Amino acid sequence: GSSQVVTAAGWPTILFIRPPFLLHPLDAMSSAGGQRPPANRMTLQTFKGRLGGAQKGFRLLKKKRDALKARFQALLKDIVDAKLQVGSGLKDAAFSLAKAHWANSGDDITSTVVERAKRPSILCKLVAENVAGVSIPVFKMSHDPTKDTSAQTLGVAHGGAVINACRETYFKAVTQLVRLASLQTAFKTLDEEIKMTSRRVNALEYVLIPRIEDTIAYITQEMDEQSREEFFRVKKVVEKKKAKLAREKDEAEKVAAASGKPTVEAIDAPSMFDDKKDSDLIF
Repeated sequence: GSSQVVTAAGWPTILFIRPPFLLHPLDAMSSAGGQRPPANRMTLQTFKGRLGGAQKGFRLLKKKRDALKARFQALLKDIVDAKLQVGSGLKDAAFSLAKAHWANSGDDITSTVVERAKRPSILCKLVAENVAGVSIPVFKMSHDPTKDTSAQTLGVAHGGAVINACRETYFKAVTQLVRLASLQTAFKTLDEEIKMTSRRVNALEYVLIPRIEDTIAYITQEMDEQSREEFFRVKKVVEKKKAKLAREKDEAEKVAAASGKPTVEAIDAPSMFDDKKDSDLIF
């Protein structure tokens, strides 16, 4: 995004602001509060579980997007064919209407047909079709011939056959129009769903999964660093203990040398159980 700031001189200055979803995962994590997750095994297992869930969701959404795109391409071909059929059907219907006018001595029969049309004989019902978890609207047309009885007596005197042929031609044109409307509605719905699914797939692939992977790498690095620090600390403690024991030994030798007593090693100390034998116990 960008914003304009008017300076004192009157010249606008454009400031380009990077949106949050374009941030690098490490930058986004640091800008979320500047706090890193604690580096321990529990947190590592938690983020590994999140990574597995994100990767599984990414694979499922990618399969869903591929299925929707395949249906989208099939709908595109059907729409092209339906548009050609609708154009041809409407042209034939207009030509048949002109013939019906000519058969009726040149009079316009439109007003008569509108007067006799009391109830609609063609109804459209909206149903849902499931495609990869997406509900696509489909128009189902139903025709009731009993409601066309008022229009069947039109042209009894002359031109009745031509008017009936015109009505049949228009019925076919309306059927094709309903089919085209259903395909166009499904096409638009699929287009919006494909865009939304693609945004989710891209967000998982380029934002969420890299962020979790960077967090896991950070936790692993911190745990390795802690283990190295612990090993170094233990090593230093052992070295200090050895130095202390050596220093105490040197001091003991110096004291023994000053007093004239021989030094006795701790491992060479006599045992009190070697020269004596315990009496037998009788129960």
